[in-house]
Amino acid sequence: MATESTSSTSLTLPVLPLDDEVVLPGMVVPFDLSDAEVRAAVEAAQAAARSEGDSKPKVLLVPRIDGTYAATGVLGTVEQVGRLSDGDPGALIRGRSRVRIGAGTTGPGAALWVEGQKLDDSVPEPLPGAVTELVKEYKALATSWLKKRGAWQVVDRVTQIDDVSALADNSGYSPFLTTQQKIELLETEDPVARLRLATAQLREHLAEQDVAETIAKDVQEGVDKQQREFLLRRQLDAVRKELRELNGDSKDAAEESDDYRARVEAADLPEKVREAALKEVDKLERASDQSPEGSWIRTWLDTVLELPWNERTEDQYDIKGAQEILDAEHAGLQDVKERITEYLAVRKRRSDRGLGVVGGRRGGAVLALVGPPGVGKTSLGESVAHAMGRKFVRVALGGVRDEAEIRGHRRTYVGALPGRIVRAIKEAGSMNPVVLLDEIDKVGSDFRGDPAAALLEVLDPAQNHTFRDHYLEVELDLSDVVFLATANVLEAIPEALLDRMELVRLDGYTEDEKVVIARDHLLPRQLDRAGLEKDEVTLDESALRKLAGEYTREAGVRNLERSVARLLRKVAAQHELGERELPFTVTDEDLRGLIGRPHHVPESAQDPAERRTAVPGVATGLAVTGAGGDVLFVEASLADPETGASGLTLTGQLGDVMKESAQIALSFLRSHGAELELPVADLKDRGVHIHFPAGAVPKDGPSAGVTMTTALASLLSGRLVRTDVAMTGEVSLTGRVLPIGGVKQKLLAAHRAGITTVIIPKRNEPDLDDVPAEVLEKLDVHAVTDVRQVLELALTEAEVRVPAAA
Repeated sequence: MATESTSSTSLTLPVLPLDDEVVLPGMVVPFDLSDAEVRAAVEAAQAAARSEGDSKPKVLLVPRIDGTYAATGVLGTVEQVGRLSDGDPGALIRGRSRVRIGAGTTGPGAALWVEGQKLDDSVPEPLPGAVTELVKEYKALATSWLKKRGAWQVVDRVTQIDDVSALADNSGYSPFLTTQQKIELLETEDPVARLRLATAQLREHLAEQDVAETIAKDVQEGVDKQQREFLLRRQLDAVRKELRELNGDSKDAAEESDDYRARVEAADLPEKVREAALKEVDKLERASDQSPEGSWIRTWLDTVLELPWNERTEDQYDIKGAQEILDAEHAGLQDVKERITEYLAVRKRRSDRGLGVVGGRRGGAVLALVGPPGVGKTSLGESVAHAMGRKFVRVALGGVRDEAEIRGHRRTYVGALPGRIVRAIKEAGSMNPVVLLDEIDKVGSDFRGDPAAALLEVLDPAQNHTFRDHYLEVELDLSDVVFLATANVLEAIPEALLDRMELVRLDGYTEDEKVVIARDHLLPRQLDRAGLEKDEVTLDESALRKLAGEYTREAGVRNLERSVARLLRKVAAQHELGERELPFTVTDEDLRGLIGRPHHVPESAQDPAERRTAVPGVATGLAVTGAGGDVLFVEASLADPETGASGLTLTGQLGDVMKESAQIALSFLRSHGAELELPVADLKDRGVHIHFPAGAVPKDGPSAGVTMTTALASLLSGRLVRTDVAMTGEVSLTGRVLPIGGVKQKLLAAHRAGITTVIIPKRNEPDLDDVPAEVLEKLDVHAVTDVRQVLELALTEAEVRVPAAA
């Protein structure tokens, strides 16, 4: 019962839902009657038309998106019912006008009936100028689009449409519009606004089409260029083949260059490296077979292709596990272990928060391990790599004097090679290995450049992500590499290079740590090398302690390992000769019979008459050498008045600073001798001689000032210096004791030498925090501010006064 009042635009129509489809007024659309909803709507419309005597049944075409009906539909008339082209029953429906959908109602048939309000789409005449221009613009855009598709017949029909509403609704036929865009057109009631929207949609589509055509054109031109290049290369190959046959040369250079090109294109290279490699391949293809440049290019390409540009090992972020590995493989060295643990912990947190790469740089580390020989600096690098799960590479820098060893040679030189850093990355097969720069303080310089200066970029975390090797001439990212540099002497490292590294000092081991290292690491290794089983020879802890304390005196454990090896070799030889049965436990009493007498007996263990300080004028000082801390004896004597000698004589290969310290000590005693009850008149009339054994070892520094003052005071007063006392500190003209460096190394040396009392400057007291607790427990450390306190602690009260002339 489709009804339409003559005085009103109210309608009651059956609904024909359109799933994901929109029909606009003016469109003629076929519908398949085999669909139940379509058939119900058409049959209901036909029944209503028969009852009202209407010639054309009317339906309401409503878009339905995800089950939701649009608020606006289109009044459609059923123009014809019959068969579609595929033979199925169908109906041809024409869209007439927009209808605003109201409430649902009842009607004949199974269709849904609704009430609606027909909308007026007319535009008053004449059209305003802006609307006329809009009509022209839309027709021009539509004509352009239709001509590109070859729809010339449709062009004529569009140009003949003058009604604004009909022209806008004509966009409903556009296949490029989405369902949402068509619904927007349907729900726009104002014809001018609708035409403006249709124009914008068409203009946007044409712009996208132009971009797509430009891209397609570029792609086609690229394909044409590749085809042309392919043809020219085949012609070039044919010419080269003819030339080789003419010259009797069977080598196929073209195949070789093609092989390089294929390898470069297949390799996982950074974009800039790939571009540089392809340029070199082009040069190789153009190069003559007799040109030496071909061999340079092939060597360079082989080097580039062998580098692991995008290969990286995953860090092990088990922090506790890494700490256990470091503790198991190295005893002591807490500073280094803590630094590596901190590094891994920070890396883990940054990785968890997505901060792995910041500003093109990753979080590598550059550590300088400085300490005496034999403390495990080199082996520590392997432990760090093991704990982090990275590859390990050692680069020996001792004696390197050529800058090209670091940065590489220019490719034009005969025998040119990349630098040692690039070779280390290549050897590791990873872009984030642990690289140990061994003996960085032994790097020299000559007319070939300064390798230490070339290392400035390598070891600068702010620069090494763009390191450029002279041979490669492409940027190499070293920011994820962990660099460990080892050195014995800190002063030998250039200041600018040291500033780029984080300094970690390894000051040597205590006797307890040496025993643990010998038991857990050195003994198992030397048992294996001596061909002995673990249970065949056992070293008692007393034997290990005596080996560490009396047979060797060093900061590290290298000589201790040699002594253990010598001991095991002796036991193995005696067993083979039938002189000793195995298993055998070596105690401290067996050492003398196996490897001879001890070489370093502590002063406290010697006979009082044989001690170095058994006579006045000898004091025990503490010094730092390239082999760690050491005990230094200072001897002083006065010349006989009859010789006529005067002044100060210094021997023992002393540096300028140490000579000045001797002058200061002598001046202090001359000016304060009366206060200290010393016969200072002897210092005016007789020559003073100060000697530092061993005479062949160069010595320098201000820290022997208090030792020289004590030796001279002992000489003048006749009072002995206590055997168990050692001292260090700089002295001023007023008798102040000034701070010095190397306190930890000096106290470890005093502990090794059997010293029980140590005198240090008061201002060095905070440095005691770095000294192992077990060493401090066995040392009586006195922190002093004045040399008078030193003399009170160091000098003994002699029962019988010894004359100063003795």
